[in-house]
Amino acid sequence: MPELTDSRLARPAGESTVLDVVVGTAAVREAPNATARLATQVLFGESVDVFDRQGSFSRIRCHRDHYVGWMRSDAMSPATAPPTHKVVALRTFAYTAPDLKSPVKAMLSLGARVTVTGADGDYANCALAGWIHTRHLVSLDMREADAVSVAGRYLNTPYLWGGRDSLGLDCTGLTQQAYEAVGVLLPRDSDMQFAWAGEDIADWTAPGALQRGDLVFWKGHVGIMTDSQHLLHANAWHMATAREPLEEAIVRIKTQYAEPIGARRIDIDRLAGQVPHWMAEPAA
Repeated sequence: MPELTDSRLARPAGESTVLDVVVGTAAVREAPNATARLATQVLFGESVDVFDRQGSFSRIRCHRDHYVGWMRSDAMSPATAPPTHKVVALRTFAYTAPDLKSPVKAMLSLGARVTVTGADGDYANCALAGWIHTRHLVSLDMREADAVSVAGRYLNTPYLWGGRDSLGLDCTGLTQQAYEAVGVLLPRDSDMQFAWAGEDIADWTAPGALQRGDLVFWKGHVGIMTDSQHLLHANAWHMATAREPLEEAIVRIKTQYAEPIGARRIDIDRLAGQVPHWMAEPAA
């Protein structure tokens, strides 16, 4: 079972500075170089703790899920003001002016955080980002009603190991994005989600036991049920986010890899808005 002292989560030694990501999506890598494997991504407006620096990279720890890695230092800057809104569209453009014909300054994905400083017609002026159409923004405290519907917006999005934005994401990036939109934070990796997300469904293999929103796990993989029989998951077989019958996925994955290890159910009404237990810092 993963521990809070796991190197993927443990706070690095030394002093840190809080900075915000100021690019559409920032790559967090396993080592301080551009060819290192992608560990996760941080979206515009999300905060990180910054520790030591090596060359053009800084060691960071994400505020949202405590994931640790290396990010390009030029992707971050000091926060100008607390975020007020978040992107609710799968993706949107931030323009240099409140005009759809103006040059694009950045592309932001669902969940990116912005600080609205003013408005002009249908566009909101967002600090450091640009002008974003107001229909693509909601108040930061707004919660979606259904995690599965959020996950469904990513249907056919290309699979990307370590990804969690609208241009590419992996299995846990998908479940993280879907449940964060309804107010429930999930850890980054599938072993952590299996250990810490929701409650175990002991009889999940029984006919009709699974329901919409349940998470089904394999070692190293997870998908979200859209109903009692169908699974939505970002996966390397389709190289995309796809929906398919759960039984078909089980047979295929068993042939190539292994059988599922279990399923879990998340009580959104009880957990939404709470700080999860795995975000607690281990005792010194």
